[in-house]
Order: sequence, then structure tokens, then C-alpha cells
Amino acid sequence: MTDQTLPRLTNAQIVALTEWRHELHRHPELSGHEGQTAARVVDRLQDTHPDQIVTGLGGDGVAATYDSGQPGPHILLRCELDALPIAELGDIPHRSTIPGVAHLCGHDGHMAMLMGMAQMLGHTRPARGKVTLLFQPAEEDGAGAARVVADPRFADLRPTHAFAIHNMPGFPLGHVTLGEGPVMCGSRGMRITLTGHTAHASEPEKGKSPGPALAALIPALTALSHGRPETDDDFRLVTVCHARLGEPAFGVAPGESELFVTLRSLRDADMAQLVETAEALVQDAAARDGLAVQIAYDDVFLTTENTATATRIARAALDRIGVPHDDAGLPLRPSEDFGRFGGDCELAMLFLGAGLHGPALHNPDYDFPDDLIPLGARIFAAITDQVLRDG
Repeated sequence: MTDQTLPRLTNAQIVALTEWRHELHRHPELSGHEGQTAARVVDRLQDTHPDQIVTGLGGDGVAATYDSGQPGPHILLRCELDALPIAELGDIPHRSTIPGVAHLCGHDGHMAMLMGMAQMLGHTRPARGKVTLLFQPAEEDGAGAARVVADPRFADLRPTHAFAIHNMPGFPLGHVTLGEGPVMCGSRGMRITLTGHTAHASEPEKGKSPGPALAALIPALTALSHGRPETDDDFRLVTVCHARLGEPAFGVAPGESELFVTLRSLRDADMAQLVETAEALVQDAAARDGLAVQIAYDDVFLTTENTATATRIARAALDRIGVPHDDAGLPLRPSEDFGRFGGDCELAMLFLGAGLHGPALHNPDYDFPDDLIPLGARIFAAITDQVLRDG
């Protein structure tokens, strides 16, 4: 393919993809429960005649492969299936029909972009190698990519190159932000339980309250924060998200407390150090007051780090189709589990501007801009062609 012959979606295809995106938006599903969404994906893929469809991958994941039959690179293009446990407040015709659940991160739009790529691949296979389109489950809780990679069937799908696009409000519409190195922070939820024993509220000295330890830990853990990801390689951030002490009763001095904090760092090695430091603070606080302690982790995300080769490929592809791009504002504080597909392959995540002044991701009135559907599909097509040119 040349610059002039890179495929484009027809107007009819764009209209149909937009309607499909609205259908997905009306029927969102939470992480780990994306069965109906996956079924809609599989149904839509049938018209593109992939050479292989794998379903139930790492949960509800769907992988469609388009094979040239010739030796060459294996390119993975990925989007996400899941929505958020947030009630939608926006007044749009395709508003969520599921109470308390909504596509407020744009994953419905990401699916539409990748389905557009499927339509182009259905018309024209890659010149060599193969392309796998992955509709990944459970990104929002950090479990999906790990489960996909751990699925024995992924061994046959392991790519040489992997790319993903995430829409990004606050950036100019249609502008791509792309950089080499860490682009999204690693993070994990730390769940701390401190246990003493209760007493009558009139005789608190006969109990063992975790209240003083909880009160000390909130500022101590927060004080581990340092710097900004855009300027400090050793950036770290500890955010207190939830605290509970005892039960809502006036006659009982508390015997248990629970504290949720999010640990965030720019690099995985720094996360290991942050975990060690935070756990030491918790153990010391518990020991001072003779408390039992339990520590558990949820929503574990590794750093998403773009390789030099994949970044160069993506930049060249964007230049060929005239899409403006820079690396301003990177790395970003939020986390993504796409980085788990790295290691043995060239990997890059691109951030596609969704407009400067609209609602942010995860806001209750956010809605993916439909104008990005054909652009995102075209970016995927250009990157695929660039891999074949370079490799």
C-alpha cells in the first residue's frame, strides 16, 4: 500500500459504525461480565471474514486474525470491552440503559475504531504476516490483559508488534500524543485492615482501638508522594481513597479499621520500592498499638512503556496520513493494562485527542466523539502498513 492507496472507510461504513457504537453505549457491561458485548463484536466481525476468531480469551475477550499466508510480522491491535460502574448523567439519545453502568471512558468508541479496521482488513489482507484484532476484557480493573496473556491460546497470538489507541479529552480533537518510554503510570490499590478488639464506649481503655494507627497512617502514607510524572523519573503518588473505623454505633469503641490507598509510580522498579516502604509504615503502626494487620492488593497495573521502534513506526505512519502529533504532557498519571503485552514485542500506545473543553474521562456526562471513529481506524491502517514497510 502507498500513501494514496491506504484504505479508507466509506461514508456508509462510518454511519453504520457510528450506529453500532451507540448500540454498545446503550448496553454497557462491567469488567469480567462483558459476554453480551463480546457477542455483539463476534456478530459484527462475521462480515469481515477473519481467518480465525478466538472467543472467551482471558474471560470474554475476542481475537480476530487476518492472515496473508506469507511470512512476516504479527501485529496486534487492541481495544477494550468494559464499561464503568458509574451512573450516566448526560442527556444523549444513546444513553446507557443499564442503571449505574456506562461507557464513560470511551471503550465503545475504541471498539468502533477497531471494527473499522476489521472492515478494511476484510477487504484487503496485509501484504505479508498477519494482523490480530484484540477486543480485550476487564481493562478497568487491571485484570484483563494479564488474563489474556495467561490464557494458553494466547501463545499462538503472541505478536511481534502491538499498538493501541486511547481517546483523551483535554487534547485537541484529532491530535495524537505519542512518546517513547513510560507513557502511563503503574498503580495498585492497597487494602489495609487493622484489627484490635472492641470495648464499651464508656470504657475504651478495655479495648484495643485501631483509631490512632489509622489517623497516623493517613498522613504518613500520603507523605510518600513525590514529584510529577512529566518531570520526575522517580515520581510517586499515594492517594487515600477510603477509610472506615469501627461500626456506626455510639455504644461501641472500635475494634477494626480499613484503609484503601492507591499507590502510583512511573516505573515498575519504583513501585516495588514504594510497596516495601508503605508496608513497613503499616506494620510499624500496627506493632506500636498491638494490632493485627492484613494487606491485600487490587487493580494492579504495570507501567505502560512505549518502545523506541514502535514509537518511530507510529510517528512515521501519522506523518504519512497528515495527523498532527507531539509528546506534550507525557507521561500521564492514569494507568492502563496494555503494557502487559510488552516485553518480547515492540509496543506503543497512542492518545487521540477528544477535544479541549468537553467532560473528562470517567465523568458521568462523558461521551466518545463519533468523529474519531474513521480517524482511529485510519491510524490503525497506517501503522499496520508502516510495520510492513519497516519490517
